[in-house]
Formats: sequence, C-alpha cells, structure tokens
Amino acid sequence: MDTNNLLAAWPVLGPGVAGAVFGAGWWFWVDAVVCSAAAVPFLHYLPGFFASFAALMFNSVSREDIGDGYYSPYDDSEWRVKLWLFISYVVSFVSLAGAVGFLVQDALTNTGPSAWTGTAGVLQCVCILVSGLMYWTCHSED
Repeated sequence: MDTNNLLAAWPVLGPGVAGAVFGAGWWFWVDAVVCSAAAVPFLHYLPGFFASFAALMFNSVSREDIGDGYYSPYDDSEWRVKLWLFISYVVSFVSLAGAVGFLVQDALTNTGPSAWTGTAGVLQCVCILVSGLMYWTCHSED
C-alpha cells in the first residue's frame, strides 16, 4: 500500500482503530477484575480513570491550536493551550506510574490481587493513552 493512500485513509480509519484500542484497554482491566480471586481495592481503578481523563484532556485541544500560525483574538492564548497539554501529559504519565506502582505492589505481596491485575492495569493505561494519541492525530475540526 502506498504511503500517501495510508495517510489519506488515516482520518477515516483512525477513530475506529483508536476506539478499538481504547476498548481493548478497558477489556484488559475488566477481565482482570472479574477473574481476580481477591477483591480489587478502589485505588487500583484510579490509574485507568485518570488515563481516560488525560486522553479526554489532550483531545480537547486541536492540533491547529498549537502551531506557529495560530491566531486568537484573545491575547497570549497559545501558552494556555500548551499549558493545558502539559498538564494533560503530566496526568497521563502519573496514571501510568501509578499503574506500574500497583503492578509492583501486586507482584511483591501475596495478600492482595494477583500480578495479572497489576499487569492489566499497566496495559489498560498504555492502551488508553495510545488510543488518545491516535485519535488526536487523526481528528480534525472540519
């Protein structure tokens, strides 16, 4: 397949692929919670919720808003957009770090959920954040 054809098809196919990756991330988590022999504490749910919120945060910014040719009738609004993106990326990486922390905790202790629950949490965060970035690259304001 020609690269130009793939780039032309990305705005059409990208949202579906991003949605499938997002769904797969949540499917990993639901599978781990349902199949867990021990009760999964509510704190283990938070990285996935925050990763979803971070994906929503950085998808609320258009790619055209951060370019050099961006004009706004309001003064100095470009730094606000970049600050919003920075905060959304901080939230996303903190959620990923929290999921890794729960993975380490689950792997080292025998009393809580299994290591699969921690692994599923990491896979969930990675899939959600990758799907958010995929959607951000393929959607436009048209």
